[in-house]
Amino acid sequence: MVPDVNPQAFVQEKGSPDGAPRAALVAFALFALLGVVFSAVSTYDFVAHLDRQVHAITCSIVPGMGPRDAAGTSGCHAVLMSPYSSVFRSLTWGGIPIALPALGVFAFLFFRGLDLSLRRGIDRGETGFLIVAALLPVATSVIYFWISKVELGTVCTVCAGIYGASLGVLVAAIWAHIGAARGASTSSGQWPLYFLEGCALVLVPVMLYMVQKPPYPDTLTHKNELRHPEDRYGVMLKNKGTGSVPAIEVLDPLCPACKAFSQRLAASDLGRDLALQTVLFPLDKDCNWMVNESLHPGSCAVSEAVLCAGEKSSVVLEWAFAHQPELLAAGALGQDQVYALLKQEFPALGTCLGLPLVRTRLNRSLRWVVSNSLPVLTPQLFVRNRKIPDEDTDLGLDFVLARTLEGDGSTRGEVRR
Repeated sequence: MVPDVNPQAFVQEKGSPDGAPRAALVAFALFALLGVVFSAVSTYDFVAHLDRQVHAITCSIVPGMGPRDAAGTSGCHAVLMSPYSSVFRSLTWGGIPIALPALGVFAFLFFRGLDLSLRRGIDRGETGFLIVAALLPVATSVIYFWISKVELGTVCTVCAGIYGASLGVLVAAIWAHIGAARGASTSSGQWPLYFLEGCALVLVPVMLYMVQKPPYPDTLTHKNELRHPEDRYGVMLKNKGTGSVPAIEVLDPLCPACKAFSQRLAASDLGRDLALQTVLFPLDKDCNWMVNESLHPGSCAVSEAVLCAGEKSSVVLEWAFAHQPELLAAGALGQDQVYALLKQEFPALGTCLGLPLVRTRLNRSLRWVVSNSLPVLTPQLFVRNRKIPDEDTDLGLDFVLARTLEGDGSTRGEVRR
């Protein structure tokens, strides 16, 4: 006598996690765990900078195994200091690092995958939710990869690990869905509960971060005003900024930190409120008697080109930012090499570069720096004659700028409406 066979039970057993679905769910959990590791490393590097000091950061596909970047030359450092590494920067000092909610998302996916891999009889309602949930880190990864390549021109190695983990969880989720039991779904009704669990795992770390992060010292925005902000010798470039709040930036055109600062300021909505003027301060011994060694060789020649360009100075400055590596390499060989590159790109400047008139104007720019007793470093930013602390021209820029634009910077937690 042949016993009755329940076709649904047969399909359920065929689709149990003992075979391909179990392997897929284990792979899903492992990729999610990899995302947790990379997100945690990125979050740690971000949080380390909240003491307003410079720290070496991780930039290796195997966290802890590669050398840490202390010079700020890696793609990881460029991404960390970019305006895209955190959100709500004008509301809280430094903002909320993007890697922190990513850490919560991957932790949720890890526990979902681990839970399902230990069960039997998983239907497509469960694995369908995994696919939907996995789309969030994949979509975010696509957006940030595009930003890295197009806006920043570099890719963070740790971020690449997050991108790979995101793709891995999606592929594993699809694999699990294909191998899951076919039939009526009994778990789709659990989706709202899973969604709330995911939100909790994202919001709780963010709330803990906001409670534990160090406060911003209010007194810093009351110090270091310019002694002589007036432009007696016409050394300031006045073709930047469309707002009404007076501001002065002190830049070296071949300073990588100045390039990153300029990008952050341009990306900030608050930067549009500034009537920004630029004072050139090349840290190059060929024209700057304040430095014994050229920190940015060739920047004297590039500064001359920016001054020679007149109303088109911003075009030359942006070109210099975009070609810093080759200009620095040429500067190491001598000023003539830099002049040759400049004349090739901007032939009209050939009759101005190197002449006494432009060199005198550059010298007056340096003397403006001296008259205001500024430290020998770049970049520097003054808003309403008040200096933005040097440590806050990176992660804290939006927050401190919002407070300065608000008024006297003394009201904690308020931002410009």
